[in-house]
Amino acid sequence: MDLGLKGAKVLVTGGTKGIGRAVAETFAAEGADVAICSRNQAEVDATVAALKSKGVAAYGGAVDVSNGPALKAWVADMAAKLGGVDIIVANVSALAIGQDEDSWEKEFATDMMGTVRLVDAAMPYLEKSGAGAIVTISSVSGREVDFAAGPYGTFKAAIIHYTQGLAYQLAGKNIRANSVSPGNTYFEGGVWNQIKDGNPDLYKAALALNPTGRMGTPQEMANAVVFLGSKAASFITGTNLVVDGALTKGVQF
Repeated sequence: MDLGLKGAKVLVTGGTKGIGRAVAETFAAEGADVAICSRNQAEVDATVAALKSKGVAAYGGAVDVSNGPALKAWVADMAAKLGGVDIIVANVSALAIGQDEDSWEKEFATDMMGTVRLVDAAMPYLEKSGAGAIVTISSVSGREVDFAAGPYGTFKAAIIHYTQGLAYQLAGKNIRANSVSPGNTYFEGGVWNQIKDGNPDLYKAALALNPTGRMGTPQEMANAVVFLGSKAASFITGTNLVVDGALTKGVQF
């Protein structure tokens, strides 16, 4: 299937590791020009070089998405370098699962407001695109109560609600908005890699919950994100796509 992404201009936050890195690489493999950010400039530079090796234009910058002015400036800079913006992917998470006020504040600033501010900063460019697309990254923890109940699950649920509202509000402007809710996703250096080494009992319990007998990969999550951002999904908007290998049992209607 031709996803119609050749020449598309894409922004991906948190694009140097895990799901975000796989998303950026998959867009690039489809011929899209990509701009990424993360907090580590060296990792941004290495990722940009890898993306350019696929024969597309690629740019990046070191940004903490919880810093509103810095995020807005990054979007403007990347839009200027790309020559516009067609697709945005809000991927960054604070991964704060504590019940303390600091965890709540981090999740709100990074997950919720990092998403809202990315959308707001990119909106003038998406409106000019003619076929803009927004993809937000939520989580299965936003659908059901699990060990991440609290700030993480709460704001991941809020992101789904926010995104569906965008879909309705922006449909008349030909801008689509969808969310992807990954299940447990394993990669070297990721949170489940850390849990496997530091809390093997929790890792085994989490693994046992999935009837497939395994966790997902960043590439499997990226495939869903890139599809929803592409022209192949031109009539899909307001959807939360769960990619969890049947981990969650709640029925979506």
